[in-house]
Amino acid sequence: MDSTTFQKLRLESVANVRKTIRAGSYDGHTAGLAPGVLQANLTILPEEVALDFMRFCQRNPKPCPLVGVSETGDPHLPTLAANIDIRTDVPAYNVYRDGRLACETKDIKALWNDHLVAFALGCSFTFEHALIRAGIPIWHIDNNTTVPMFRTNIQTIPAGPFSGPLVVSMRAISKSQVDLAIDISRRFPLAHGAPIQVGSPETIGIADIAHPNWGNPAPMPEGMIPVFWACGVTPQVAIEGAGVPLCITHKPGHMLITDVPEEAETPVLNFVQEIG
Repeated sequence: MDSTTFQKLRLESVANVRKTIRAGSYDGHTAGLAPGVLQANLTILPEEVALDFMRFCQRNPKPCPLVGVSETGDPHLPTLAANIDIRTDVPAYNVYRDGRLACETKDIKALWNDHLVAFALGCSFTFEHALIRAGIPIWHIDNNTTVPMFRTNIQTIPAGPFSGPLVVSMRAISKSQVDLAIDISRRFPLAHGAPIQVGSPETIGIADIAHPNWGNPAPMPEGMIPVFWACGVTPQVAIEGAGVPLCITHKPGHMLITDVPEEAETPVLNFVQEIG
């Protein structure tokens, strides 16, 4: 990853960050970019399983806070931003075929067709800016790495072919700041809200926090506590088990950046209609 580009983008406007991604000039993680707006996980599925996936999100709102859905065959999400094009506006995509990861790519224009539906799910990167403003350091942002993510032993509620374990993201938080981190993240219901576990990874089936399933390991210095938030990679695990012929998602850590204010609590569509 180009560290220089990342540091420059941290100072850019939301529009310029998205423009740089669309141009293919940045394919790194989006943690720390575009403060003030909601970032979103992306899942794109054939229309024949779209309703089942919507049910999966409705039944599992903590890992899958649904914030936007496209029209069938339409690569735009006008409720999240006027000019989003989901074929190009994510830094890196994962392409699954029959439930298996087939490849990664920087755009999906060649894969898009008239039978696909796109879902945007809120992301915990959104509340990290609020944590930083409150004086809580975020190691993976300071060190330009991808947040560590883990499978847990907590099962989601199935819907149609979609099921599987909850995935969580982890951040090391000072013991003196854990309560503050919980209070702050709770204000972001569209971005997973408060953590699901604090300080005891073994209780949710995580044997070794030094070996995440996705992302990069993060140190756990003395005086710090591992804090786990529900994660939007959860649908990717469900997709693997569902064996859908074609599915496209964001690469973990590489999000869709919207124009929705980060602390929005009302349905996104209503908010956009009010200001549009």
